[in-house]
Amino acid sequence: MQGHKQFVDKVVLRFRLSERVPRHNLYRRLADLLDWDFLYDQTQTLYSHTGQPSLDPVVFFKLMLVSRLENLVSDRRLMEHCSMRLDILYFLGYEVDEDLPWHSTISRTRQLYPTAIFEHLFDHVFAQCVAAGLVTGHTQAVDSAFVKANASLESLVDKQSADAPAPSLHVADKPVQEALAAAPEALLTSPAHHLRRVASAHARYLRNDSGPLGRSRPQARLLSNKTHYSPADPDARISVKPGKARALNYLCSMAVDEAHGVISHVQADFADRRDCTLLPSLVEPLQQRLLAQDLPLVDLVADTNYSNGVNYALLEARGITPWIPVFGKYKPEIDSFRYEAETDCFTCLAGKTLSFKSFYKNQDGGLAKVYRAASRDCRLCPLKPSCAPNVKKRQLIRTAYDAQYRRALARQQSRPGRHMRGLRQRTIEPVFGSLLQHYGMRRVNTRGRSSAHKMMLLTALAFNLKKLLKHQPKQTLRSAIALPVPRLQGQFLACWR
Repeated sequence: MQGHKQFVDKVVLRFRLSERVPRHNLYRRLADLLDWDFLYDQTQTLYSHTGQPSLDPVVFFKLMLVSRLENLVSDRRLMEHCSMRLDILYFLGYEVDEDLPWHSTISRTRQLYPTAIFEHLFDHVFAQCVAAGLVTGHTQAVDSAFVKANASLESLVDKQSADAPAPSLHVADKPVQEALAAAPEALLTSPAHHLRRVASAHARYLRNDSGPLGRSRPQARLLSNKTHYSPADPDARISVKPGKARALNYLCSMAVDEAHGVISHVQADFADRRDCTLLPSLVEPLQQRLLAQDLPLVDLVADTNYSNGVNYALLEARGITPWIPVFGKYKPEIDSFRYEAETDCFTCLAGKTLSFKSFYKNQDGGLAKVYRAASRDCRLCPLKPSCAPNVKKRQLIRTAYDAQYRRALARQQSRPGRHMRGLRQRTIEPVFGSLLQHYGMRRVNTRGRSSAHKMMLLTALAFNLKKLLKHQPKQTLRSAIALPVPRLQGQFLACWR
């Protein structure tokens, strides 16, 4: 006889979550691994001694961990998802018939806790990875990637000049002049020559047939971080990646240990910053975190975006070998000029001297040295029409970190340099791909750089915890057993003799 299952929604009288969640379940293993009771002491000062009980701090961070592990960006979807999973309820410490926190409580608690608590929790998990032998600290790979902000390009408005007249407020049909306290991001802070450069570039796009696609549409807007900002998220910046549409993003800078791919540092930066200018702010906390675990940082691997004389000098001063390829614009030698290291000058083909004159800072913050020839030498030189046709005297601009560049170029062209380039690609790029696709870091669901930094710390923490759970120490058999000689082999040897 064919059976028909009849469902009756009845009250369960006897039910244990521990009996329904198997031992090998991810969240059950996490519940046995994690001990975050220290969070109570760190968050005690943030609450009053009276009033209604708040959301448990440990439960909050466990919820944030679940959102990363389940690749959920929305707090609403997170709470709906948790209510349908028995293993997650067991991990959170909630009964089946117990109500979960409201999604707005999650958002308010995230804003309440300072960044230092998130960083301390990340350090705690990182120390567990070190204790398990997953981190050596010897070689670190550094890279960055854009993460979408919680704001759209349609929210961008023009920045106002600092000396612009304040708008008028009307109260009971009577105008009242009051100076509105504008946010720092809403004011034009770029130099005048930068603004003129942006305006000329926009004008060139409009009249040039090879300009951006869609420039002739009525809704098309020419945007720049120097002239526009988003009131929804003032810290978000306009950025574009080759082959993709421009958007409001944050920049996630990260360092990964090459031993087992454990994330050793992560931070949120403005998306309009260049990678080479962010390396000093990344190396210092990274090295401090490793030294706190008695791990020396010996080698640092990065791509050409971090190539900078300042970075080379900084890493060498800290005792770190920079395996960073030299950017293509650098040339160790200048054609038709010979450098004299003793006198710090250049000599041209005519035998004239170009002496050092001054320093100046380039846009990356690095120092450059200016060398100039004497006007009299160039005026009487027969090579002037080909050497300096449109100027009175020849000038050379050379980086002040030439020695560091030469050492970096020698490392790049060596066999270990080629090995390090491949090591960086297989160390940090898969980690970024996993975080963006499987750990909810494709978009930041909060606003502000500080909140984005918190979410990136939680994402890296979840990734490291999964590494820790998957790690199984290898046990090798050290004792040797002498096997007896087979009987047939002994008879064969006797016959042979």
